[in-house]
Order: sequence, then structure tokens, then C-alpha cells
Amino acid sequence: MIDYGRPYGKWIVVVLLTILIVTGLSLVPPLLMRSLIDGAIPAEDMGWVTRLGLAMVAVPLLSGAIGVLQRWASAFIGEGIIFDLRGQLYGHLQRMSLGFFTSTRTGELMSRLNNDVVGAQQAVTGTAVTLVSNIIAVVAVLIVMLRLQWLLTLMAVAILPLFIIASRRVGRLLRTVRRRQMEYNASMSAHMQETLSVSGALLVKLFARSRYEEGRFSENAGHVRDLGVRQAIIGRWFFMALGLASAIGTAAVFWTGAVMVINGRLSIGPLVVNQGLTIGDIVALTALLGQLYGPLSGLSNARVEFATSLVSFERVFEVLDLPLDVSQPQDPIDVDSMEGAIEFRDVSFSYEAGNTGGLESVQRYTWRGMTEGEADDVAARSGMALEGMSFNVEPGELVALVGPSGAGKTTTTYLVPRLYDVTSGVVLIDGHDVRRWDLEQLARGIGVVTQESYLFHDTIAANLGYARQGATPEELRAAAEAANLSDFIDSLPQGYETVVGERGYRLSGGEKQRMAIARVILKDPRILILDEATSHLDAQSETMIQDALERVMQGRTSLVIAHRLSTILSADRIIVLDQGRVVEQGTHDALLAHGGLYAELYRTQFRAMEAGIAEG
Repeated sequence: MIDYGRPYGKWIVVVLLTILIVTGLSLVPPLLMRSLIDGAIPAEDMGWVTRLGLAMVAVPLLSGAIGVLQRWASAFIGEGIIFDLRGQLYGHLQRMSLGFFTSTRTGELMSRLNNDVVGAQQAVTGTAVTLVSNIIAVVAVLIVMLRLQWLLTLMAVAILPLFIIASRRVGRLLRTVRRRQMEYNASMSAHMQETLSVSGALLVKLFARSRYEEGRFSENAGHVRDLGVRQAIIGRWFFMALGLASAIGTAAVFWTGAVMVINGRLSIGPLVVNQGLTIGDIVALTALLGQLYGPLSGLSNARVEFATSLVSFERVFEVLDLPLDVSQPQDPIDVDSMEGAIEFRDVSFSYEAGNTGGLESVQRYTWRGMTEGEADDVAARSGMALEGMSFNVEPGELVALVGPSGAGKTTTTYLVPRLYDVTSGVVLIDGHDVRRWDLEQLARGIGVVTQESYLFHDTIAANLGYARQGATPEELRAAAEAANLSDFIDSLPQGYETVVGERGYRLSGGEKQRMAIARVILKDPRILILDEATSHLDAQSETMIQDALERVMQGRTSLVIAHRLSTILSADRIIVLDQGRVVEQGTHDALLAHGGLYAELYRTQFRAMEAGIAEG
């Protein structure tokens, strides 16, 4: 945390100075009371009494004003540190590879960004300031009390071990309870995120599992409730113990002080204490006792709070400490533009080897698949998804990837934009290893249209403009026209300002897919990767999308996962994958003549499509 505090150094100095001033002012009222009792009243000096009364009012006013400055400065520091911490955490997550997110529960990450960061914030803005101010207060009060009466001060301090024992025991208990509470809160957040999203809510309703999900939620919420009750009871016992220790110390000082005032002295064996203790001294010491035991209790409680707050920091830094498995190259290549040549050279890839690890509480290692359309992404998570793959794509060439489910088609396309990094071998673009390209430049040069088109809960214009910041309305319209989407948008009452809903659920599958194509057209990449999603669309939507794809592929290097015969027939070359390997490649006619896997796939999957096209 020291590194995070450096930018706020001058404000930390302000906080420390205000703490010193406020602590010093807090010592004045007991001394004013002592002066009133031992001086002003016996002297019957009304002017002195008046001045003391005005001072009694002025001290808290001045202390309050300085306290406001202290609170503002400490809040500025704390909120600033948490702003920096939250920004660093979000930025780190943005740089994590796709593999991290496919094995991580989103709701639990949200819990770390929100709940755990807020817990860390409380440690900075509350606990840390309280800790420093209480330490200063205890030291200052002890100095004044020792000057008044050293023996009574030592008696007051003698109960300090009781505070230490209580705080140590309770700190361990509450830290354990707090960590378990955060884990259950994170699990509850993940469950809500999964079941209250559009897709999750739809699944729950279709399978009539509302009561089951309510039961799961209640189970997690019940754990949170029970741990909250336990935390409250432990805290209550803790404060009762601190109160009892303070009462013992106060009673000892009262009794001993009274004996010394009544007898004029106190004998402890051969030691005789007689310092002329007055009633004013007793009153001042009594007031100072409250200012001693209050900070001592605060220090004990701060130790407990600090121990529980450390759990929040630990959970945040667990994420920050995760290594980046797809990182920006230290010395990226210097290229003006991308030509679009792609080469796979003896590429092998394993999902297990690419697993970042280190965050076991949020990673689901039992996960075995993505969406139905991306099943080939996990050909063998426990083994090699791709093995010894070699092929090349020339600039401007259209290459189709074909193979049975689980062959590794989508995995292959994910290696080009570095959504994952190869386990061995190399993927090259324009003769340069993709791991040496600047990540932003690489992303700008590659456009991807996936089977599942993701849209933000925002307007059509905002979703299209996500591809190019500052795109003009004319550029948005041109992209929409190229994707056969313009007429549909114009038919909407709010046109380009229409909100598409969560994940674009207000649009049909064909409309979402054309939105994704328009977004890629606006991006204007040199390399285009298409995982076609026309197999589940109606004939009209499919025709419009195919027409849009033909336009967007012109003049670009295109790597297409083919689900339709028309795409395969128009390809310059077909690469056939099976179990993560390239088993065949060539033109449609050449592969049919070869009589291998492609010919078998054609007979079982594509001939019916060809017959349908002929009939049409």
C-alpha cells in the first residue's frame, strides 16, 4: 500500500498534522477543569472562571473545524487510493486472456471489484486514520497523566495486557469469519449474475427451475446471514471485554486516588507516595482516563478491523498478482500496415497449458465446454487441442476451415488475434510472430465475427460505433447498408438511437448477426475471421447475411469456419481439420477426388444442402 500512498504524500502530511493538533486540543478540557477546581473557584475569581468557560467552548469549536479538514484529507487519500486500485484491477482483468474468463465466474470477479475494494477502502479511510490518531492520543495522554501523578498512571496502564489478549483472540476469529463471509458473498453474486441475466432467466423459466434456484440462493444467503450474526456476537463480546477492562482500571485509579487525597499519602510497603494530590488532579485524571481507555479500545478494535480488512486486500491482490499469459511484447515490431498473410508453423496448443491458475476460488476447473457453436474450442482440454498444425493463407485469399465438431476450428481462429497463445510452434502474420505484434495494432488489423454476436445494452449507433471511436453518422449508415441492415434500422421508430436491450435480445438472430457484420465493416480490418452463424437462421436472413459477407470479404484475407456449402464452394482453398490436426487441404473438386475425410463430410453433411440449392 506504500506505493499507492506516494502520490498523496502532501495530504498524508496534512492528516498527520491535523491529528496532532486535534489530539493536543483534546487534552485541554481536563486541564481547564483542574484549573477551575483548584484555582479559579478557591480564588473566587469570576474573570478567570469566565475565561475558562469561554475556552471550554472555543476548544471543541476549533477541534471540530480542524477535524473537518482532517476528514476531507483522509477521505481524499482513501478514495484516491481505492480509485487507483480499482482502475488497476479492472485494467489487469482487461489484459487477461480469453482463457481466464472462460474458466472464471463473472459474478465473483464483480464481487472483487465492488465488495472487496470497498472493504479495502474502509481500511484506508477509516481504520488506518483511526490507528494513527489513537496511537498519538495514547502517547499524549500518558505524558500529561505522568506529569499529574505517575503512580496512578502506571496503575491505569497495568490493564493494557487485557486489551492485547482480547484483540489478538478476536482478530483471529473475525478474520476467519470475514473471509468466509466474502467467499459466500462472492458465490451469491455469481449466482445472481448467472440466473438474473437474460440468458440465465430464460433457461430457468424454460426448465421450470425457479424454486430450485431460489433454494440455491437461499442457501448462500443463509450462510451470509449466519456468519453476519456470528460476527456481531463476537464483536459484542469483544467490546464487553474492553469495557470490563476499562472499568477495572478506572476503579483502581478512583480508589487509589481517593486514598491519597484523604490520607495525604499512599504507602506501598517501604514506598511512600505523597505528591500533594488534589481534587482537581483527580477530576483531571478521571477525564484523561476516558481519553486513554477510549483510544486503547480503539487501538484494540483497529487491530481487529485491520485484520479483517486485510482479507479484502488479499482478495484484490490475488487477482492483481495473476500473471498475464497473453502480454504486450517488450519490443514490438515496427510496421506501418498489415498485408494479411497468415502462417501456422507446427502449431500445438493445450488449454491446460494456457491456464493462468492462481485464483482457485473463482476458477471452475470442471468446466468442459463453451456454447454449443464453440464446442470445437475444447477438443481436448486435458490434452492437446491442436497438434503439429501447419498451413498458410496468402493476402486476399479466402480459406475455409472444415471438420467435424471438436476438430479445433474455432481454437485455430482464436490463435490469430492472440486470444490465446500457442503452446508450441508459431503463428505468423506477414512473416512476423503474432507475439511480437503490438496488441492494439494486431486487434485493429483483425476483424472477427463469432457465432454468438454480443451487443451492449445501448443504442444501435453506440453498438456499431464501438468498432471505431468517433465514427460519423454517415459512416455508420454506410456500414449498415453494406451489411443489409439499413432498411431495418430506418423502419424503427427511433432509428439508430433504438436501444437493443441486454445482449441485444430485442433483435432477432439475423439482425444481431448483421449488426456484428456492420461493426466489422466499420472497423475495416485487413484480416477477416468468420465463424458463420447462418445454420439456425431462416432462409431470408441467411441470404441477406451471405450477401453482406460476400461484400465484406472482398479484398481481405478471410479465414472462414464453413457451415454452408456456398461458402465452401467459393473458397480459394479448403483446410480440413480432425482432432486438432490438418488432415487435408485443397480445392473442393480436388478434395472430393481424393476421397478422404472431406469427401465423407460432403456426403453426410453437404450433399443435402447442394440438393436444396439446386431445387431453389
